[in-house]
Amino acid sequence: MERRIDSGPMSDLPAPEGTLTRNANLADYTWLKVGGPADWLFKPASVEDLAKFMRNLPGSMNAYPLGAGSNLIVRDGGLRAVVVRLGHKFANIAFSGDTVSAGAATRVARLASESAGRGIDLTFLRTIPGTVGGAVRMNAGCYGSYVEDNFQEARIVTRDGRIETLTKREIGFAYRSSQLPGGAIIVEAKFKGSRADPGRLHELMARQIERRNSTQPSGEMTAGSIFRNPVGHSSSGAEGECHEGKAWKLIDQVGMRGAVRGGARISELHSNFLINDGSASAFDLECLAEEARKKVLLKTGIALSYEVVRVGEHGPGKKKPCV
Repeated sequence: MERRIDSGPMSDLPAPEGTLTRNANLADYTWLKVGGPADWLFKPASVEDLAKFMRNLPGSMNAYPLGAGSNLIVRDGGLRAVVVRLGHKFANIAFSGDTVSAGAATRVARLASESAGRGIDLTFLRTIPGTVGGAVRMNAGCYGSYVEDNFQEARIVTRDGRIETLTKREIGFAYRSSQLPGGAIIVEAKFKGSRADPGRLHELMARQIERRNSTQPSGEMTAGSIFRNPVGHSSSGAEGECHEGKAWKLIDQVGMRGAVRGGARISELHSNFLINDGSASAFDLECLAEEARKKVLLKTGIALSYEVVRVGEHGPGKKKPCV
């Protein structure tokens, strides 16, 4: 396989079979289209290539896995790390009875659709953006179901380059989170779904997509929910459910629906979504979110926790989000 190293010397990084790029612009890899460069961007050729690279990566260098970037704000100063992004060779799907194995780079919407075609119900994944790796790491959920409900095991590469398999107990799922070992990169996950008629499953997913498109700004540059719902108010998506205490309701209560800072705004359609109108910086987006969070805290005493992941350094002269 051809080895390609772009844009500058490797320094003391190990030579991979895949592609290693210096000063890669991470805005190109996130749905919000903001953020500065990574020191290095590594696209491994195989699981073995990733494991060897991680095994020989100097301990002083951080490794950060990047999936679809659908739930991510990369700050304007970029990320001092080797960012690992898995390509199409990590996007395979295989079926065995009621069990589905999927590479970490597989889009979860595709996993839901192909599983439905086999009569396996993973339909809750259909409207969730992102990849299998990110969905497992964040215990993604929708319509009252979460990854942990169907999860069987995950194959990972550890920070020191070992290939391991983790069970549900070892991953330690919680609401919108997991306890993966530090620096670990998911390369594959296995799920088990209940059996149902494929036609019924596809009809259900069509209704889910219609509902999402009518209630969320799915056609804009966004990163999904800004904040987690407070404890006791996780969303099932069921019609007629109580919305008091939901993150979007709290943001509405403090008058932040439609609020603007620079090229960033809070969606008028769903006030727990941040939008980049095309000229926003990561600083604009994070400051606007922080303004909403602080106003909710002052008015209600509820401290909202971020669901969108924020990584990297702020740009020159910008130490932290200010309001």
